[in-house]
Amino acid sequence: MTSTVEINTDDKLLCIKGNDFYSEGEIYTVGRIVNDKYFQILTSGDDDHWYATLDDKGIYVSFDSTIATDNKAFFDKIA
Repeated sequence: MTSTVEINTDDKLLCIKGNDFYSEGEIYTVGRIVNDKYFQILTSGDDDHWYATLDDKGIYVSFDSTIATDNKAFFDKIA
């Protein structure tokens, strides 16, 4: 299954599953686009960001973790 969502700079994303860095229910802005699979999600007004992935699992940011729990934040694009 391939994603039909298209991501562009300045798109707005709603966090639907948060973590320590992104809060569920908050809206975040897409920054620079790397390619059709990777892009930045801004975390503040001063260009702080994490790199997000767009694939068949959805839109998410993965965080390396030394513990076994899933620490991904998931997002939906706001139309």
